[in-house]
Amino acid sequence: MRSTLLCTFLVCVLCVSALPFSPALFITPPDASAVPPQSRSYLGFDRNIYPGDVALPVLRKTFAFMGYWLSPPPGEKTNTWLGKRKLLRSQGFGFLVLYRGRKSSEVESSGAAMEAANQDAKDAAAAAKSEGFASGIIIFLDIEEGGRLPSNYLAYIAVWFHDLSRAGYRPGVYCSGMPAEDGPGVKITTAENIRNYAKLQDITFWVYNEACPPSPGCVAPQNPPPPSKSGIPYAQIWQFVRSPRDKETAVHCTGYSRNGHCYAPGDTVHSWFLDMNTATSPDPSGGAK
Repeated sequence: MRSTLLCTFLVCVLCVSALPFSPALFITPPDASAVPPQSRSYLGFDRNIYPGDVALPVLRKTFAFMGYWLSPPPGEKTNTWLGKRKLLRSQGFGFLVLYRGRKSSEVESSGAAMEAANQDAKDAAAAAKSEGFASGIIIFLDIEEGGRLPSNYLAYIAVWFHDLSRAGYRPGVYCSGMPAEDGPGVKITTAENIRNYAKLQDITFWVYNEACPPSPGCVAPQNPPPPSKSGIPYAQIWQFVRSPRDKETAVHCTGYSRNGHCYAPGDTVHSWFLDMNTATSPDPSGGAK
């Protein structure tokens, strides 16, 4: 029965793809009291490697939340974040909970897409439970590829959303919010590509767009820009800085260190380069519960 339902679901989402598509850092810690609650945005950071326990008090002076990997990050064989949730929570951090998505080359057939999505959703849910995260938190599937995605890869993402929801967690996606060429005179963002394909209401979007504008560059203003300023109006988290700075997309951005990275203001020896984010919540995944 489960296999039949998943096959039906996969056929449905594949049909949707046929529909037309509409087109460092030396920063000042934000003053929470200076921003009205109704317009408040919150600063956070993420990085692939855990910065170390000694870094937490320094980083907490600036950031409300941090990324937390449930799997090895892209390019890594191990995960240095495992077992750190309790300590991070005691320091007052909120969470962006992440799971690494497959490469499109790994899911080039519908069967491979379904099998990979089933396994990855199962592993993400098991890892979240093992790390002490309550059911109902948002787990973000990390998608590193940009532009229009292949149909089988979109199917992999959609089935992962479906299976993760069945496991008791809420699906989120980390993806590009940067316009990419999609034919003569046509541009597309990966976020809109995924949103139009999946046709699910309860997906939280964490987008990256490091181009200046709309990114303010490597700064942390007292009133951080809302995620909607990323160019994706429904985004709830916006990664506006990535380390190192991309020499093409972030060519007009300022504030980066000479080595191209961003650093927290208290990190005077530049020990922990960071990606920076703004969100509508100090705990975007709800992982501090």
